[in-house]
Amino acid sequence: MPRGTTPTHRTGAASTGRRGRSPVRLPAALTVVALLLSGGLTGCQESFADPDTDTVQLSVFWWGDQQRADRTEQALRRYSARHPKVGFRVTWQGAGGYYDRLATEATGGNAPDLFQIDDDFLTEYAQRRITLDLTDQVKRRRVDLGGLPPGLARAGEVGGRTVAVAAGEATPALAYDKTVLDGLGVAEPRPGMSYQEFVAWAAEVTRRSGGQVAGASDPAAQQMALWLWLRAQGKEFYTDRQLGFGVPDLTRWFEIWRRARSDRATPSATVTQGANSGMVARQLIATGKAVTSFIRSDQLVELQSYTSDELGVVAYPGNPKAQWPQATMYWAGFRGTRYPDIVADVINFLVNDPEAGRILGTDRGFSPNTSVRAVVARTPVERGGRAAAAYESRMSTLFGPAPQAPPRGHARIRELLLRAAQDVQFGRATSAEAAATFVRRANAALAG
Repeated sequence: MPRGTTPTHRTGAASTGRRGRSPVRLPAALTVVALLLSGGLTGCQESFADPDTDTVQLSVFWWGDQQRADRTEQALRRYSARHPKVGFRVTWQGAGGYYDRLATEATGGNAPDLFQIDDDFLTEYAQRRITLDLTDQVKRRRVDLGGLPPGLARAGEVGGRTVAVAAGEATPALAYDKTVLDGLGVAEPRPGMSYQEFVAWAAEVTRRSGGQVAGASDPAAQQMALWLWLRAQGKEFYTDRQLGFGVPDLTRWFEIWRRARSDRATPSATVTQGANSGMVARQLIATGKAVTSFIRSDQLVELQSYTSDELGVVAYPGNPKAQWPQATMYWAGFRGTRYPDIVADVINFLVNDPEAGRILGTDRGFSPNTSVRAVVARTPVERGGRAAAAYESRMSTLFGPAPQAPPRGHARIRELLLRAAQDVQFGRATSAEAAATFVRRANAALAG
């Protein structure tokens, strides 16, 4: 099948999709809100089925590519081998339109028993009572979070209730091309560099290359990069349902990267625009336009596949303690499932079982369970995998406290930041103008 197509399929079919990327959000997802407010979704039909004695078939839905499908289906088959009376009806598709389809099925009362979700919609789906409340399952250790880092274990909480469990962990990372840097005679970026030092370093790389390659990509539009920059200064992206920063803060952030473009530390806005999509294949290391790219640690393997050069990873500029153990995505159950106990048991298996961990590998990020992660680390890994795992291990000793789960409207905030950053990048607005517009629109979105 041609690269980039995103049809939906049942077990055994082929599809493609962006590994680890959040799916495209479409307006149909909002119809869930209206139906929930009008009572359009059925409540949970309590059933305390036993996976060893009751014959059930659970529906499972996720976004991803063929490799993710193969690994996930193999893991689910392993669960069925242990619990022969439990079968699975799987549906998966590429990233585009994932939430559109999930919303459509939820409004019809036919949402999958178990599904993949991410931070952009976790809070909204929980507050609208689409997700299964796992709090009691966690208390009874039917879903055991004891093997997860504390911050990651709490990542699936909304309003003090566990509504999802991390399917993988990753840490923001600055990837760099060691081969190019060695050829230019430039030292590798070091952890703890200030942003001013990093921009000066990147400008030197551009100069040494004769302008053939930029020293850095421009992360002005990347919400996570901004969040870490804010945390390094003692602020948060969100405070409850409001922004945790103001116009002066965002103006300073945009100005860092406007000056970097002026100093040729980063490439032009036109070149940067492709990388703003977040797709690994369009990262500027992959396209040969820059020596560094701001990624997640689990994306290093995919990024490495696009170049024969040797890549390395280091922490973002700024204080590494601004980082925290981050969930790449989550497993969540449907509130209307007939089999809440079995759904919880399957989640527990996917997260905590060493054999499941070996099967799933790092497709959704590093295993959230640190013991399982150690088992997986001993198995053969793809090129770049060991460097990514070593980086994740180093960073785990530096993590700061995890922030609250992003509030409802998080996906919209990401879109608004992208628009504001690109307005500055293309000269359509000054840093202060774009920052003021963003803050006004973001506050309105969060209040809605």
